[in-house]
Amino acid sequence: MDERTAVYPGSFDPVTYGHLDIIKRSVRIFDTVVVAVAHNVRKEPFLSLDDRIDLLREVTREIPGVEVVSFGGLLVDFARSIDAKVAIRGLRAVSDFEYELQMALTNRTLDPDLETVFLMPKGRFVFLSSALVRELSQLGGPVERFVPEPVVRLLKTRFPETMNS
Repeated sequence: MDERTAVYPGSFDPVTYGHLDIIKRSVRIFDTVVVAVAHNVRKEPFLSLDDRIDLLREVTREIPGVEVVSFGGLLVDFARSIDAKVAIRGLRAVSDFEYELQMALTNRTLDPDLETVFLMPKGRFVFLSSALVRELSQLGGPVERFVPEPVVRLLKTRFPETMNS
């Protein structure tokens, strides 16, 4: 039997419980899920690429079948380089669908062999986004319900003036 590899691309800036939900559900479907942290030189991330990779590796280390790597450029090229035939994308709400559909159709045009699988997070994560966590942490709000403990610790050390204790 051939191994089924999927890629779950994103900025994960920072990784949230919603991301982890999608990762855990993906490894039930695929043998290997490569969590691909996007490196986009045109964007200024909240957390560094190294921080995002380190956090993802820490919070997924006990999930069998997960690999965490960085990538730049086109997703279709990266997927081809790791022999992934499926891209995983999370859909939280109808508002995500239009953008995700455009990306999936563009990727299909560039590589007809790359399928996109959309997964919806559990209901309690539908509203959750990295942007919400970034804003909450910058305003000094509690983020513990939205992100794993390693993310909370990093945010407290990086932004102590805004984070509640």
